[in-house]
Amino acid sequence: MRAQSKDRHRKTRLMSQTDAKSLNAATRRGLLIILSSPSGAGKSTLARRLMAWDGSLRFSVSATTRAPRIGEVDGEHYHFLDRAGFERMVDEGAMLEHAEVFGNLYGSPMPPVRAAIDAGRDVLFDIDWQGAQQIRNSALGAHALSIFILPPSIAALHERLVTRAQDDAETIAKRMAKSWDEISHWDGYDYVLVNDDLDACFDNLSTIITAERMRRIQQPSLAGFLRGLQSEYEGMRAP
Repeated sequence: MRAQSKDRHRKTRLMSQTDAKSLNAATRRGLLIILSSPSGAGKSTLARRLMAWDGSLRFSVSATTRAPRIGEVDGEHYHFLDRAGFERMVDEGAMLEHAEVFGNLYGSPMPPVRAAIDAGRDVLFDIDWQGAQQIRNSALGAHALSIFILPPSIAALHERLVTRAQDDAETIAKRMAKSWDEISHWDGYDYVLVNDDLDACFDNLSTIITAERMRRIQQPSLAGFLRGLQSEYEGMRAP
């Protein structure tokens, strides 16, 4: 009787160890990583660093009703849709977020994003506060991670826009006004980083993403692993 009990304990322990290995190898759920910032705060540079840091990261390919420009490929640069098709996706809840800009509709289709996160791949979103809010309120909002990037000062932000030498004074003034409107919505994000040192800001950004990947909801195999622990515990209690 004692030998049977020991054998049962050994088998239960082996099952638990196997479950642990399966948990470690299991595909996690991906994150919807939302990066927002005023123009000139360094968001694009940080996004490029993230892509180099983890080659599996991909930007979400937006949908638009505008016509393709020369060299743009459907499904690679944008998903090009007619207005009726775009609006139908919105009505069906198939757009994570959408907005109209200068008479054209832009949005993030849900199906490819859902497929990516189910396969354990993170998806990057370069969107404003309104799009971020829509994603947080969407069917995939539980898997969203929103991060806002602030400049070290308004003077630094203005200087960055000026040194680009891409806009005249009037355009820069308009960009500054829009930037302040963006900044005013900082409190709608999970994390807020001040980009006063690019390397330090990137280190903080990558640390946040690494930690958030381990959130309980991102680990679908945890429930099975806990059932294995329960089975092991009950096996040890058996006479």
